[in-house]
Amino acid sequence: MPLTWTLKGDGRTVPADQIVAPYERLSWPRTIGIGAQHVVAMFGATFLVPVLTGFPPSTTLFFSGIGTIIFLIITANRLPSYLGSSFAFIAPITALSAEHGRSGVLVGIIAVGLLLLIIGLIVQLTGTRWLEVLMPPVVAGAIVALIGLNLAGTAKSNFVKQPVVAVITLLAVILSAVVFRGLLGRLSIFVGVAIGYVAAVIGGDVDFSAVSKAAWLGLPDFTAPTNPFSHPELWGILPAFLPIVLALVAENVGHVRGVAQMTDPSVNRLTGRALMADGLSTMLAGAGGGSGTTTYGENIGVMAATKVYSTAAYWVAALVAIILGMSPKIGAAINTIPAGVLGGVTTALYGLIGIIGVKIWIDNRVDFSRPANQLTAAVALIIGITDLTFHEGQVTIGGIALGSIAAVLIYHLMKIIGRWRGTDPGRPAEPDIRADLEPADEPRPRRGL
Repeated sequence: MPLTWTLKGDGRTVPADQIVAPYERLSWPRTIGIGAQHVVAMFGATFLVPVLTGFPPSTTLFFSGIGTIIFLIITANRLPSYLGSSFAFIAPITALSAEHGRSGVLVGIIAVGLLLLIIGLIVQLTGTRWLEVLMPPVVAGAIVALIGLNLAGTAKSNFVKQPVVAVITLLAVILSAVVFRGLLGRLSIFVGVAIGYVAAVIGGDVDFSAVSKAAWLGLPDFTAPTNPFSHPELWGILPAFLPIVLALVAENVGHVRGVAQMTDPSVNRLTGRALMADGLSTMLAGAGGGSGTTTYGENIGVMAATKVYSTAAYWVAALVAIILGMSPKIGAAINTIPAGVLGGVTTALYGLIGIIGVKIWIDNRVDFSRPANQLTAAVALIIGITDLTFHEGQVTIGGIALGSIAAVLIYHLMKIIGRWRGTDPGRPAEPDIRADLEPADEPRPRRGL
């Protein structure tokens, strides 16, 4: 994999009818500037996951940078993408951390990464058609929607702790999405957190004592996972984690398609590699105490706005994330974000995740006059929203996992029986998996968790 790029034109400007392809770059000062924009774009969502789950922010930032480098290497430096924290992991981590601790839930993160790696290898050998059949748009949309709506209770619990700060934060998110233009408008979540944080500081709700004591430079807080062979009860958490793979697959497939649409259709051939890379990145993060990773839609928004798809900018972003991850002071500062800010921003963010699932249905024109589509979405959403949980011995399957499994099983069971009985003879539209758990303004075929 050559780490070389062809200079685009004079390296300073891009004509309106042209793009900077993944194998091209602008001048290095401009490339560094674009890379910095990618850091800003991913930062708001990436640091929120560890804050919401109790993981060390510095560790998560560090592994997101390492994961991005792994992704660029495995995709032969041809697929621009940033691997940030996946929101799909929030629910099982928060539900199981109290009982099994951070080191215990890392086993679930590693297992998800391993399964995603295996799926990527299979896709690389066989293609994506079987994934599209397994997860048609009605299923993919239901899974994405229930992930966001399942977390509504978490948003409420933080919101009511500091309602004034929460309202300020929520209003800032809402208004910045329509007041600002360009990149700043796409970063409404980040802007909302910043404004809410300032309001909390003015109100005396932020404790900076840990920040003053933290060093500027130092290694992240690495945590080794518990050995499940010595603690067999940890095998029981896997059913809560493994269905997350369905969301990660949808996100990665959607990301690749989005980049292919904007650059070169041949990029679609990298889908298997992208899944393998994200799986390996998630495994590595879990092995060191970080959160699972996924491709990020915010960064597609940056590329669409700048028309710069150069992978060189992502190398810059990855290195900056690693440097930030090696600053305990930055991690301590992130940890000072109060509950009210989190409550306000997640009220919008988790709701947007649910709406993105709905958008998948709309974009793919899912026909909800068909009983198979109706009940697939209806049952999965209720299971997810109510967090219906199954307990059997040491095995616990939470609402997100149970809802995801239900969406797949109900759809295919009803389609098989419907075709056999002649009650649903119609052929569904060609599936186009799209998922994106972090919103962006650009019309694009994808993403989320």
